Amino acid sequence: MDLIEKVQNGERLSYEEGVKLYDLDLFTLGKLANAIRTQKHGKKTYFNVNRHINPTNICDDVCKFCAYSAGRKNPNPYTMSIDEIVETAVKAVDNGADELHIVSAHNGSAGLQWYLDMFRSVRQALPKTHIKALTAAEIEFLSRTYDKSFEQILDTMIENGVDSMPGGGAEIFDEKVREYICKGKVSSADWLRIHKLWHERGKKSNATMLFGHVESREHRIDHMLRLRKLQDETGGFNCFIPLVYQTQNNYLNVKEFLTGQEILKTVAISRILLDNIPNLKAYWVTFTMNLATIAQEFGANDLDGTIEKESISAAAGAKSANGTPLSSFVNLIKNSGFTPVQRDSLYNEIKTF
Repeated sequence: MDLIEKVQNGERLSYEEGVKLYDLDLFTLGKLANAIRTQKHGKKTYFNVNRHINPTNICDDVCKFCAYSAGRKNPNPYTMSIDEIVETAVKAVDNGADELHIVSAHNGSAGLQWYLDMFRSVRQALPKTHIKALTAAEIEFLSRTYDKSFEQILDTMIENGVDSMPGGGAEIFDEKVREYICKGKVSSADWLRIHKLWHERGKKSNATMLFGHVESREHRIDHMLRLRKLQDETGGFNCFIPLVYQTQNNYLNVKEFLTGQEILKTVAISRILLDNIPNLKAYWVTFTMNLATIAQEFGANDLDGTIEKESISAAAGAKSANGTPLSSFVNLIKNSGFTPVQRDSLYNEIKTF
C-alpha cells in the first residue's frame, strides 16, 4: 500500500515510513495532517491565558544552544526571591492568567528548599491556579545535586502544589546529538523515565522537540516515535510541542535558519506520526506568530497562550519578551479561519470566541 493511502486509512507508520514522509511535497503533507486535525478538533484552535515565570538564570550546565543562562552569553545573573515570585504570580492571576509556567536554569546554589518553598508559597497565595513547573531536565538536576531519587523529587513537587509538568529539556533524544549540544544534561532515557513516573502518579505533562540546529530529519523521526511509544504505555502526554531552534546569542553557530517549508513539514509529520498525543502546539514564541497561524493548516490545533512575559527563548532572539494581548491572539486565530477556544492547562474548554 502506498504511503499516502496508509495515512488516509489511519494506519500507524514505521520509522522508515516516517522518514519517507519528508519526500512528499508540502501541500500533500499539509492536506494529510489537516485531515487528522479536523477529525480530532474540527476548526478549534486552543490557547490559554498564562504567565511564564523564569525564577533564575544561574545554571550549572553549559548547553551550546542556550542564550538564557548567566555566565555564557548572558552577563546579568539573577535569582528571584520567593516573595518576588509570589508577587509576580499574583499580579499575573489578577491580570487573568489561569496557568503559571515556572521553569528556569539549573541553579546549584539556590537549594532544593528554595524550589519547594516557591511552589508551596505560590500554592498558598493562589490555591486555584494551575502550576506547571520543572522540566525533566530540572528534575534530573535536582535529583543528582541533592542525592534524591526521581520519585522523591516528583512526590515532593506534588506535595508542594505542582499540578503538571512542561515538556522542556527533551531537545533531541539521539545521544550523539545530545553529547554535542547539551553534554551533561538529562539523558534521553532519563527524560522519558521521569515523564513515565509522573504519568504513573496520575499527572499530565507535555513533550517537546528542539529542531533546526545540528540534528537530521532521521533524528526528528526517532524522537517522535520514542514519544509515541511512551504515550502508548501511559497516555500521559497532553500535547507535543516542536520547538524551532533560535539562532542568536549561543555557541552552536548555526548559520542557516530553517525554512518555513521545513518547519511546516515537520509540524505536519508530527501530526501524522503522533496519532496518540491529542494536541499539537505551534508555539508562537519560536515559530513567529505568522508561521504559527499558518501551522494551523498543517495539523497544529494549539498556539500556546498569551504568556505575558518570557525570557528563555527571547534571549536567543524570539519576539516573546512581553507576550501578546488576549484580543490580538483571538483576532489572529479568527482571521486565519479558525475558532479560538480558551482552554485550561488540561485542555478543558473555558470559552469559545
